[in-house]
Amino acid sequence: MHTLAEAIAHWTGGQEHCPTAIPNLSLYRRNLPTPPVACLVEPSIVLVAQGAKQLVIGEQAYRYDAERFMVTSLNLPGISQVLEAAPERPCLGLVYKLDLRTITELATHSGLPPPVDSTNQGAAAIGRLTPALAEPFRRLIALLDEPESCTVLAPLIEREIHYRLLLSDQSARLRQIAATGSQSFRIARVLDWLRNNYTQPLRIDELAAHVRMSASNLHLHFRQLTAMSPLQYQKWLRLNEARRLMLNEHLDAASAAFRVGYESPSQFSREYSRQFGAPPRRDIDTMRRVAAPAI
Repeated sequence: MHTLAEAIAHWTGGQEHCPTAIPNLSLYRRNLPTPPVACLVEPSIVLVAQGAKQLVIGEQAYRYDAERFMVTSLNLPGISQVLEAAPERPCLGLVYKLDLRTITELATHSGLPPPVDSTNQGAAAIGRLTPALAEPFRRLIALLDEPESCTVLAPLIEREIHYRLLLSDQSARLRQIAATGSQSFRIARVLDWLRNNYTQPLRIDELAAHVRMSASNLHLHFRQLTAMSPLQYQKWLRLNEARRLMLNEHLDAASAAFRVGYESPSQFSREYSRQFGAPPRRDIDTMRRVAAPAI
């Protein structure tokens, strides 16, 4: 029987990132430590079966390895980094996107006490990886060898994973974010709106009314959970999408700025430089040089 690390190594091969036939599951391998990279983490559990990683959200650093898992319950911008990896012992892990509706359903019938609203805990945490939680992940990866069985068996194992999380030391945090009507649930709706409408002008009073919060409460709880204000979150989304457009779709800086919602290219250039440490053109040129294969 393969261990979790062996199962991930088998499927990743020489790939750094490996999507799978199971939509919510992706695998990764890194042969060397990596520099910090900006990312947007969806509600998910991230396991490291071998090696170690770190996610920084705001000023808080979360380190996780083969004994500890990372769980996020909101769409959070962060800085990800592989800390421990080597060609002979690569960093191996997985990302599994959580279904908060399944958590809510299971929590309702689990007999667990209702969670206390604890918004100030933040939306990311490190939990202890037990054999009981690791085992269904190993079986889920093993199912990739049986594509004809995935449709029937994968949903059963995925449901078990959500149930095991409700029995873990991060149960209260997950149930709180999934609890309809809680402040955390309302902030989750704000984050969804911002992700889908980041090019639009941000009117805090209207957004607060949309989720039935006061503007001051929205600011308070939003910052507690994401380590930034709604405006900073929108700016992060805009700048990273503009960077992608310039790098992958070869848009010039002004076109990318207008595409993501900026009205002033000069303002875009100033904010881009603060975010990435260099003006747009220089930053993109540097990224392309780094990515270009050596001849």
